[in-house]
Amino acid sequence: MRFVTTRQLKRAATCAALFVLVLSVAMPAFFIPVFVTLAHPAQARMRLDRLTIEPAGGGAPHVFDIELATTEQEKALGLMFRTALADTEGMLFPYANAQIMAMWMHNTYISLDMVFIRGDGVIQRIEAQAEPLSDRVISSEAPVTAVLELAGGAAGRLGIKPGDLVRHAAFDAAKKP
Repeated sequence: MRFVTTRQLKRAATCAALFVLVLSVAMPAFFIPVFVTLAHPAQARMRLDRLTIEPAGGGAPHVFDIELATTEQEKALGLMFRTALADTEGMLFPYANAQIMAMWMHNTYISLDMVFIRGDGVIQRIEAQAEPLSDRVISSEAPVTAVLELAGGAAGRLGIKPGDLVRHAAFDAAKKP
């Protein structure tokens, strides 16, 4: 049988306390990246902004709280994995150059309206109520510089149509007085 002195006990307790302290300080540095990568994409939120759609025939404008998908990663994720989107919310995908856009609904759980917008802010085309989880390619059918995704059926419920004007900094029309 071995006897432990009080001095040895104090030394062991001090070492154990230092070990716990170092572990509690160092552990978050090792595990933070794991927690970040384990966060579900549906919880990711992009930069928030606002845009307005003005009916071409006159009438009250529609204001939307939007997320801006500006990086390639944000554009690839889009509204995938989301389970709800209000009629007053959406996501804007702006591009530097006009091009024919192709979108799909892969891993998108909710129906969406895809509003294809020209560089001058005028709505070119609307794909209403795109089918959730579909890999069908949805085309703008003409060169556009942005796509606005809204809740499925929102464009119809709000009376938004091709020819309406979208006001946002992403479009030349928004910069004109």
